[in-house]
Amino acid sequence: MFPELPSLDIEDSLLQALGGSGGACDASTMEGDDAAGAAGWPFFGQFVAHDMTADRSALVHRADVTTLSNARRQKIDLEFLYGAGPAGDPFLYDLDDPAKLLLGTNDLGEPADVQRNAQGLAIIGDPRNDSHLVVSQMHLAFSKFHNAVVDALRAANEDPHALFDDARRLVRWHYQWIVLHEFLPSLVGEALALSLRDDGPRYYHPGATPYIPLEFADAAYRYGHCQIRNSYTINARMSPVPLFPDLQGFRPVPSTHTVDWSCLFDLPGRAPAQRAKKIDGRLCGSLMRLPEALTGEVAMEAHRSLAVRDLQRGVAVGLPSGEAVARHIGAAPLSARESGLGEMGWQGETPLWYYILKEAEVRAGGDRLGPVGGRIVGEVLVGLIDHDPLSYRTKEPGWRPTLESRAAGTFTLADLFALAE
Repeated sequence: MFPELPSLDIEDSLLQALGGSGGACDASTMEGDDAAGAAGWPFFGQFVAHDMTADRSALVHRADVTTLSNARRQKIDLEFLYGAGPAGDPFLYDLDDPAKLLLGTNDLGEPADVQRNAQGLAIIGDPRNDSHLVVSQMHLAFSKFHNAVVDALRAANEDPHALFDDARRLVRWHYQWIVLHEFLPSLVGEALALSLRDDGPRYYHPGATPYIPLEFADAAYRYGHCQIRNSYTINARMSPVPLFPDLQGFRPVPSTHTVDWSCLFDLPGRAPAQRAKKIDGRLCGSLMRLPEALTGEVAMEAHRSLAVRDLQRGVAVGLPSGEAVARHIGAAPLSARESGLGEMGWQGETPLWYYILKEAEVRAGGDRLGPVGGRIVGEVLVGLIDHDPLSYRTKEPGWRPTLESRAAGTFTLADLFALAE
C-alpha cells in the first residue's frame, strides 16, 4: 500500500522481549480494561477477514488472518458460505431443498451446529471458520440467515429458478451493508467511514485485480487480537471461560455451548453484552500461549505467543514503521513515550502492528483505531467492495436494505441474528 516507504529493521530479540510472556504485550493478569464496543465485534472482524482472504483453489488449514493474503481472489462476498453453489458444491446444500444451505445438528438433534463429518470436523467452505466456537457459530448464523431469506422469497412467490441466486444476492448485499455502515464506523469512527464511503480511498487503488496490502494483512487488521478478552460468557448456563483452549474449535458444538448472541452483541430488549478488550497493545493470556492444535510444534516457547508472531511477521515481509506511515499520510506520529518502546531502550521507530495498537490507545482511548490503523483498514474494506463487480455499490449504488429490520432503509447485525433465529 505504501511501497515507497523503507522497511523497518529491528532486532528479533527486542520483538521477543516485547511480545513474549511477561513483556509489554502480555495482559494475562489484567482485568477491567473494557472497551466501549461489544465483545463480539472482533469475531465479526475475523469472520470478514476469512471471507476476504478465502480462495477456493488454495485453502490452507490455518487459523490466522493472513494465510492467503496474496491469493488470487479478494472479495467480501461470503464465498466461504456458498462455495460454487448447489451444482458445484452440493455437499454444502440441503438435498431436499437445494436453495438452502445444509445445517448440522448438536447432541440434542437441534440445528445448532455447522454440518460435520464422522470425526467432528466441519464440512464448510473454509476450515478456518471452525477454529473456535464463536466463529463457527457465526458461520451457522449466516447459514440460517440465508435459509430465512429463501423462505421469505418463496413466500413472496419468487421464481423458483431464480430463488437461490436472488437469496444469495440479498444476503451478500445486506452483509456488505453491515460491514460498511455498522462495523466500519465502530472501528475507524463515523467521520472517516463516511468520507471513505462518499469519496473513496486515497491510497488503496488496486486496479483490475484487487489485492490485500501487507500493511493491512500483517499489521492493521490484526488489531482484533488485542480485543480478545481473558474470558467469555457465551450463554446463561456456562461460567466465563477463556477462548483457548475452552472454546477451541475443530470439534462438534454440544448443546451446552450454543452461543447466545446477546452475550456478545448488544441486542434490542436484552441486557448489554460483555465488552471487547481495549485496543492497547496487550493480548490476553490465551493468545500469549496458543494451544499446539493451532501452532503445531514450535522451536521456541516464544512462538506460542501471537504477539511475537505478529511482530515477527511484520518484519519478515518488510513493513515500514508506524511513524513512517503516519508522516506519509499527514498524521502526527506517536512520541517514543507514547509508543512505549523508549522504556525498553529501543531508540528506533515502532513496528507497524504494535504502533497501530498503541495509536488506538493514545488517540482513541482504545475504543477504535487511530489515524494510521483506521486509514489502512477503512480504505481496504471500502476498496474491496467498490472493486467487486457484483457488490451493491457497483451494481446498484443507490440500493438500501430491503429485508425486515427495526429501522426502514438500514440493516444491522442484530437484525440478521433476529432473522436467523
